[in-house]
Amino acid sequence: MKLQCVVIALCLGVGVMAGKYSREVNEAKPSGSDGQTVDFRIAKLNQVWEKAKRMQLSPVRQAELHSDLKIQEKDEMQWKKMKVEGLDENGEKEAQLRRNFNVILAKYGMDGKRDTRTLESNSLKDHDTKEGDIFDDPRLDKLWNKAKSSGKFSNEELLSLKREFQHHKDKIHEYNILMDTVSRTEEIHKNVISPLEGDAKEHVLHQRHTDLKHKMRDLNQGFERLRKLSHEGFTEDSEFREPRVIELWEAAKRANLSEDELDSLKEELRHFETKVEKHSHYQEQLELSHQKLQHVEALGDKEHIKRNQEKYNTLAEKTREMSYKMKKHMQDLSNKISRQGLEHNEL
Repeated sequence: MKLQCVVIALCLGVGVMAGKYSREVNEAKPSGSDGQTVDFRIAKLNQVWEKAKRMQLSPVRQAELHSDLKIQEKDEMQWKKMKVEGLDENGEKEAQLRRNFNVILAKYGMDGKRDTRTLESNSLKDHDTKEGDIFDDPRLDKLWNKAKSSGKFSNEELLSLKREFQHHKDKIHEYNILMDTVSRTEEIHKNVISPLEGDAKEHVLHQRHTDLKHKMRDLNQGFERLRKLSHEGFTEDSEFREPRVIELWEAAKRANLSEDELDSLKEELRHFETKVEKHSHYQEQLELSHQKLQHVEALGDKEHIKRNQEKYNTLAEKTREMSYKMKKHMQDLSNKISRQGLEHNEL
């Protein structure tokens, strides 16, 4: 009887240890001597987050990175379930996740490369930088300066227009990062020996080039909207103010949806716009809180520093939470529009 109990205990111990070590590779563990739990359940994402904190990114950039990593974590956990169920046989989803991860690293300057991805345009690249050139792209700067001096926009409308220009600039930058990752993949692809592996990678590369084409089409349409806005100004019947929401609405109108579907989506986008505006407000407050904390730290009053640090930490956490919810909602809306549009095209 004693021997039987010992055997059972050993089996349970081995089972617990095996489960422990298999989970430890990918799930969150206590970090440091204080036993605090880490932010992500996947080890590589925690490594990126710890590196970002050492790099001392601005508070807003940190919040944006945290939400991007949370989205990446959610997608990777979903993919793990797909893999267990035998889905994603051709590895397309896995390749997309790897690409998304590389884009995150490059976007926040964490890919170990000096960022030489300049913003591309149809204009000459060796243009002289002038005072008032704030978008690092001659076409955008020319449009912005023309709109600013046209007298067609109120101060509030200029702020909205500037957000659209900044959003377009960010999209160009992300496109160039994506193009860079595809180029590097193609270099690796050239060295493939196995024909079967070559076929799989050919499929992945084809998908990436398709993604690039779609993104380039979106960029061209986005620039055309900016050009029209800069010349004609905002119309009274403009549906939305926020660039991300406008982008989704324009995509929905191109998706061949019914009037009822568009009306339903318009209402959902109004709610989403409120969320985007709230997120922007939190970003501004976080930046102000960080500036105040730096000022207080310079004065050296420990009690004052502690109070401001607590306020800053609370605001940083809330900003990260808002950023994640906003990006997750945008991802869901984008998928919904694409799915509905595809269903209509198949009918």
